[in-house]
Amino acid sequence: MKPHNVKKTILIIDDDQLLCDVVSCHLNNNRIEVLTANTGSAGIGICSKRMVDVVLLDQKLPDGKGLDLCKNILACNDQVKIIFITAYPSLKNAISAIKVGAYDYLLKPFDLEDLDLAVDHALTTLDLEKVEQIQNYKSDKEKEETVLIGRHGGMLEIQRIAKMAASVKAPVLITGETGVGKNVVSKTIHYMSSAKRTAFIGVNCAAIPDNLIEAELFGFEKGAFTGAFSAKKGLFEMAEGGTLFLDEIGTLLLHLQSKLLSVLDDKSIRRLGSESVRPVDVRIVAATNRDIEKGVKDGSFREDLYYRINVIRIHIPPLRERLKDIPDLCRFFISRIVPDSDVEMPDSETARLMGYHWPGNVRELKNVIERSIILRQGTVLRPSELLAGEKLNRSLSLPPHETAEAQEVLSLSEVQKQHIRYALRKFAGNHTRAARALGISRSTLNRKLKVYGVH
Repeated sequence: MKPHNVKKTILIIDDDQLLCDVVSCHLNNNRIEVLTANTGSAGIGICSKRMVDVVLLDQKLPDGKGLDLCKNILACNDQVKIIFITAYPSLKNAISAIKVGAYDYLLKPFDLEDLDLAVDHALTTLDLEKVEQIQNYKSDKEKEETVLIGRHGGMLEIQRIAKMAASVKAPVLITGETGVGKNVVSKTIHYMSSAKRTAFIGVNCAAIPDNLIEAELFGFEKGAFTGAFSAKKGLFEMAEGGTLFLDEIGTLLLHLQSKLLSVLDDKSIRRLGSESVRPVDVRIVAATNRDIEKGVKDGSFREDLYYRINVIRIHIPPLRERLKDIPDLCRFFISRIVPDSDVEMPDSETARLMGYHWPGNVRELKNVIERSIILRQGTVLRPSELLAGEKLNRSLSLPPHETAEAQEVLSLSEVQKQHIRYALRKFAGNHTRAARALGISRSTLNRKLKVYGVH
């Protein structure tokens, strides 16, 4: 029999003790545990207490028929694979067994090779079903977390275009700075589309060496190059029927751009080392943080490919252009990272975050929120303290209770007070280093701390 990664349990329910002993001795190994029962009631008792993978069920038992037991066995575990064994073969019995949930059917007397084949098929099917369940679970979780947050800076229009793009299979080009959420938008389009139950595969073209990316995208045949010991599917084939997200497409070499254009035009690929073409049905969503129009002008990006992928265009603005979305983004990240918790973030913290320039965009904001949750003391989050070493655009001139829109001119003493706090945060409370950076003595710093009530 084929080895299986996880130990399996097989239950034999048959009143023939000799058959139970022979089958048990044959199947039992370090990967398979075999249990036996001579009556239907004993078999149900085992199924109700143990997780059984495969049941070999006799058609006729001292206390009932196998067909009648099938429903009770599946009630204990609806994933179990039931293989009926009988000395009374008939088409009617076979059809009846399948109708009540049987996976396979063996005739007595059977060869051990036939038994191995039936059990292997059942266990392989069980493994594949579990993989599919895990993939579906991951897809469902990813779909739940793929949410476009924001109502400002053009986000409502982006949501509208994404919904429209999901209704067709045309290529999509997403542009914007690093960290703005291009990957999130691409997944949103996929999971809103009719292909939501198919594969979503993303690849960062800039992260794969130039000499490997062609094989990664298109696959290769055995012997196509040194080290190609077996054939391998490329990402286009893996994404069949679904979506292939090509992030940083602007980094692709020109000859690969040409091959990509051929795939889009012909809807087929040719593996490295192969003479035959393979049809593919894949929706392309591409993204770049580069000025792709400039690339077309200077010749680093093919003009024909540009027009081919730029059928639907979505540009995501940087976070600094939609600061009003920060409160909603913070609430979303907190709810995802620590759901059902009493963690809270004061309005003064939100105001300070809205005063930061966010060079890393939404990705940086998420990272700061996550770090503040990990490092928090109590239930109150202070994410702005993690930005102490960075330049805040307006936070030094904002009172804690005011937003950027409501700011007023502060007194010099208030500005000085906040600047001292900023210096202390930057140097982790080290008074000597903070005083040196402020250009005052440590004694002067201590005196001002007392005057301003800063601790």
